[in-house]
Amino acid sequence: MPRRKYSKTQRNPVDPVYNDPVIGSTINKILKRGKKSVAERIMYEALETVEKKTGKPARDVYILAIRNVAPTVQVKSKRVGGATYQVPIEIEEDRRQALAITWLMQFAEARKGAGFAQKFAEEIIEASENRGGAIKKKIDTHKMAEANKAFSHYRF
Repeated sequence: MPRRKYSKTQRNPVDPVYNDPVIGSTINKILKRGKKSVAERIMYEALETVEKKTGKPARDVYILAIRNVAPTVQVKSKRVGGATYQVPIEIEEDRRQALAITWLMQFAEARKGAGFAQKFAEEIIEASENRGGAIKKKIDTHKMAEANKAFSHYRF
């Protein structure tokens, strides 16, 4: 336990174009080697592609994709006696969003094609339509939690 009061959680950074904290935190996740301008360019290019392909506002499609991908439960390992159990626990909203962004980026990177922005846009579009690798990951996570529901009394 800390000796002082708990520090306040930092607010998500807001991006300059859409003025949205979800897009701002995605830009920070894309960020590599401190090149924020490159990360911003990739994100905005992906959102432009989404808007062209769907005909809907890119921000709305992206928020829908995040909502569709965000898991509600996950499993954590808990050691009881000599055995280790996979215990299902509910996830807080900030963690859900972070997992959704990470999964979207992970499965976009795994796609074949040229340019991360293009692959990321395709993954966003598929996630907004409840398809794609990130949605499959969410379903697998929920299945794992459902299968281990019997150990939920070990919650910590």
